[in-house]
Amino acid sequence: MVSRTANDRLCCAPCLPAKCCQSMKSPFLVTAIEAAQAAAVVIRRYYQQNLDITIKSDKSPVTQADVETEQVIRKLISERFPSHGFYGEETGSQGLDKEYLWLVDPIDGTKAFVREYPMFSTQIALMHKGRLIVGVSSAPVYGELAYAEVGVGAWLNDQPIKVSDIDTIEGCAISGGNLKTLALSSHWNAYGKLIARASRIRGYGDFLHYHLLAAGKVDVVIESDVNILDIAALSVIVEAAGGRFTQLDGNPIGLQTTTVLASNSTLHRAVQVALPY
Repeated sequence: MVSRTANDRLCCAPCLPAKCCQSMKSPFLVTAIEAAQAAAVVIRRYYQQNLDITIKSDKSPVTQADVETEQVIRKLISERFPSHGFYGEETGSQGLDKEYLWLVDPIDGTKAFVREYPMFSTQIALMHKGRLIVGVSSAPVYGELAYAEVGVGAWLNDQPIKVSDIDTIEGCAISGGNLKTLALSSHWNAYGKLIARASRIRGYGDFLHYHLLAAGKVDVVIESDVNILDIAALSVIVEAAGGRFTQLDGNPIGLQTTTVLASNSTLHRAVQVALPY
């Protein structure tokens, strides 16, 4: 498990006491956090247990831990909000046209989970009439829990977080991940020119670079091969922390999203110009 001090996390945080977030949580956010905590119990029980792996039709792996974790999340949510829809990675979807729709990936990063390194997370988001409003990103082995609600704020391990105010590509840190499609496209040369201009280039990937973006530690995240369950919750966290989160072409994310351009908002347009998609 990775541990960090509060000072490490708060250099860019707004002046809001951590305990204030307790009274600001809606029943939706409370439920999402409790579901993530219940999921973490299952995940820790199965982690490093040499589980059997099944390969799904999309060639991605799934284990009993994935399925059981989603079942625990789904049970808790359906008991509290039986009229809501549910879209899960492992147990399927129901009520996709409902006013409220939960989007869940129980273990985003199953390959990391089965290879026993901590770059995996539970992603839980709530969409209301097509707009994502609540997001929880839990990495129980890595040791981070990020959560947010539109119009309220974003927190990482119960400390308020905020994106950076870096305003030039030359001064920014860019993190890329899941870039196979971009690498095979005509846009790869533009991406190379973009990262050559940046102050710092990293590939933190998965949940981590979005947590870092929301906390003001990196300034831009670029991905070309994701699905909505991977990034729905993270989009809420980044935007609630003051950032911007779109597809690479600048369009809003939705259920069919496969690409991401996320930034501290200030840099968004400049990156779009440098990397037309």
